[in-house]
Amino acid sequence: MRPESLYPLFAPVGSLPGLGPRLAPLVEKLCGPHVADLLWHRPTGLVDRRYMPLIAAAPEDRVVTLRVTVDQHQRPETTRRPYRVLCSDESGFLTLTFFHAKGDWLEKTLPLGAERIVSGTVERFNNTVQMSHPDHIVPVEQLPEVMTVEPVYPLTAGVTPKVMVKAVKAAVSKAPILPEWIDAAYLARQGWPGWHEALQGLHSPTSELELSGESLLRQRLAYDELLANQLALALVRNSMRKLAGRSLKGDGSVRAKIIATLPFALTGAQQRSLVEIDKDLAEPFRMLRLLQGDVGAGKTVVALLTMASAVECGAQAALMAPTEILARQHLATLEKLSAGSGLRLGLLTGRDKGKPRQAILNALAAGEIDILVGTHALFQEDVAFHDLALAVIDEQHRFGVHQRLELAAKGRAVDMLVMTATPIPRTLMLTAYGDMDVSRLDEKPPGRTPIDTRVLPLSRLDEVAGGMQRAIAGGAKIYWVCPLVEESEKSDLAAAEDRHKLLTEMLGPRVGLVHGRMKGPQKDAVMAEFAGDGLDLLVATTVIEVGVDVPSATVMVIEHAERFGLAQLHQLRGRIGRGSARSTCLLLYGHPLSETGKARLNIMRDSEDGFRIAEEDLKLRGAGELLGTRQSGLPEFKLADLAVHGDLLATARDDARLIVETDPELQGKRGAALRTLLYLFERDAVVKTLRSG
Repeated sequence: MRPESLYPLFAPVGSLPGLGPRLAPLVEKLCGPHVADLLWHRPTGLVDRRYMPLIAAAPEDRVVTLRVTVDQHQRPETTRRPYRVLCSDESGFLTLTFFHAKGDWLEKTLPLGAERIVSGTVERFNNTVQMSHPDHIVPVEQLPEVMTVEPVYPLTAGVTPKVMVKAVKAAVSKAPILPEWIDAAYLARQGWPGWHEALQGLHSPTSELELSGESLLRQRLAYDELLANQLALALVRNSMRKLAGRSLKGDGSVRAKIIATLPFALTGAQQRSLVEIDKDLAEPFRMLRLLQGDVGAGKTVVALLTMASAVECGAQAALMAPTEILARQHLATLEKLSAGSGLRLGLLTGRDKGKPRQAILNALAAGEIDILVGTHALFQEDVAFHDLALAVIDEQHRFGVHQRLELAAKGRAVDMLVMTATPIPRTLMLTAYGDMDVSRLDEKPPGRTPIDTRVLPLSRLDEVAGGMQRAIAGGAKIYWVCPLVEESEKSDLAAAEDRHKLLTEMLGPRVGLVHGRMKGPQKDAVMAEFAGDGLDLLVATTVIEVGVDVPSATVMVIEHAERFGLAQLHQLRGRIGRGSARSTCLLLYGHPLSETGKARLNIMRDSEDGFRIAEEDLKLRGAGELLGTRQSGLPEFKLADLAVHGDLLATARDDARLIVETDPELQGKRGAALRTLLYLFERDAVVKTLRSG
């Protein structure tokens, strides 16, 4: 159970003062559903209201706090004119200006002859000192409440700064004093404050320096978040290690047949990865390994040779892909690579229905299929394997951990090999895949020619389209990627359907279109035409991003390249350059292009190394945006910034390992405090695993 001390923090945000039924949903969308989510809503700036000059000395465009006497109200003749209140002090006069004001409210707030404290930005107009809509108007005795440094928070439409400050303040007041979970010696060495003190400091900054990632209180809170992340992963990994595994040590006969017929030699990276995988398979505990390979680095071959080992032991293997296009393509590739090895392959997708589906299920249960390739359909209830020993999951970030576990539940002590072609920086690897061992394929197979990448403005679109005509005449096949499926009023992005129409008019009927809203069979039919002789150019949205393999395609045009993440651009570019012919990628950008946008496109032009590109992208954009965190299954950090706190992440990982070695059930004094930490950052599931063993 969640510790009682944390109950107030997990109340709904609507329980905070000022957040009624209208505002609560807006704040929830911005920050999250619980009071605790407001604790992690960091201020991004501050307003210093401690400067209190006389009116005559108040500088323009600066926030000041003034003590004034109310002299006169000037009600406007029409509602279109502003309402003015004239005030003064011993040095001169100030005009307070209000648009669409309620006169009665102003007369009550600023009664004639009364002294008031007003705070806001000063403007000078026609030799008069003005302040439009002061941020604060209070009686003189409330001066100490106004003369402070106010945090400025990220907002959303409908939520004012005042509402947000009040809500966060109330959330912070509910934060309890909690037992210390950081090692005492490390805490003292870093010079960090306690958790409660750091939290209060975060929300009452007195200088810009305190807002930065380098400030001691921010480092402290970032470390808490990273430790919760790393400890959760270490505990999951530890519980996986405890589960009985099975040793898969094949005789190498099937593998040898496959290697003998390969049209190329394995790269050093592929051989090294196979050695690491074989070592895991031979151990009596379950393998959980990530195979990270850049686009075209040859992950499929490594997966096939790994699955061959399971089959040599008389067991079955499964390969799960995120889309039907990809599953079918994997099957075609595996059939080609394993021809003559005697492996029996099958395919199961959501499209298979009725008798054909039943035939596959029967063969699978009878052990007549060695390797089953499929989509999410693999872990449907009626899918029963004869003896599943190994599961390979492609493009891991498209699946959740629970889906990984559902597939594992289809067999006995199933070993897991997880693959991704998305290059992930080392720091992010630790946060997302810290529960896995990692093998990296960092070499390209021989015979691949480098891709010539060029960066051009969208204004040269006609020129580019003309170039396409020449390329097609020379036998090239072309991908043309658009960011959206159809025109939306709010967006000026080139729509795939419009682009398809335009290119068909220019180049003739051999132009195809694929997008995410098409049904599977439709999509496959178009892809087959493009891979064969039916189409020369394929207009597509990002559905072609992962795994689509048409070796004859040598040109890639990406419109509005500045709107894509670098990892995504790298994935898309990886669809070409798969044969020995020279390939070209054109990145078209719209104006105006920001400095970051320019730097990112230049990285793409200068490098084909996905790992280097990912590291640079992390530096330029930060982890949040890097892979479109929400789609990628990567954790979203509220307090930690991996570009700044990478060294803290490494320390948190070492700390987590040590904790799990010395107190795996978190039963000691520090262990109890660490349980609270896990609950605080909503890692409840991990604490439950400890309980269930």
